[in-house]
This record gives sequence, C-alpha cells and structure tokens, in this order.
Amino acid sequence: MAKIKEEYSCALLLAMDLVGGKWKLRILWHIVHGDNRYSLLQKGIPDITEKMLTTQLREMEISGLIHRTVVCEKPLHVEYSLNDAYKELKVIVDSLCDLGKAYGKSNSIVVNE
Repeated sequence: MAKIKEEYSCALLLAMDLVGGKWKLRILWHIVHGDNRYSLLQKGIPDITEKMLTTQLREMEISGLIHRTVVCEKPLHVEYSLNDAYKELKVIVDSLCDLGKAYGKSNSIVVNE
C-alpha cells in the first residue's frame, strides 16, 4: 500500500494513494455493483491472484474506504461494502467506467466490461 502521508500538496495525490494501482478501482466497481463477497470478487476479477485480492481488500479496509463484515450465518462468510462516508466513490468509479467505454467506442477499442 502506498503509505498515507500526513500532508499532501494536492488532494489528487492523496486520492491516488487511496485508490491508485492496477486493482483497487476495479475491486471498488465490483463491490458497489453487488459483488460483496470474496468468492464473487474472485469470479468477477479472474485475473487477480488470491494474495493480491486479499492484500488490496485489506489495504482499502485499513484506509477506511470499505467496511468488512463477518456474517454469522451458516455458512459463515465475509461481506464488503463501501464505507458510508465515501459513497461518492460509486459515482466516481461509474463515471470513470463510462469514460473508458466512450473513449473505447470513439477509438475503435473493444471494451468488454
């Protein structure tokens, strides 16, 4: 995880430390669209390793972006959700996804998701 500093010269730099990298935005997209269990995230993001998924989830939990809940039902399982304080991330992630789709369409790039 990018170490969160005590001071930033720009808010965008802090945001990049929180959700930057190859996987975090993709994981967040899946969480806000209902893939809230570890097994669903694995299926939804088949090219991520178990170790990397676990690491990225843990980092986002530590930073407070997502909340991890142990559900004491049979079978016992864990669910992830976006922290209420950061619900605007759904709009941001969806907007970035829309940007990617529009860019792909206007540049003849195939976007499957």
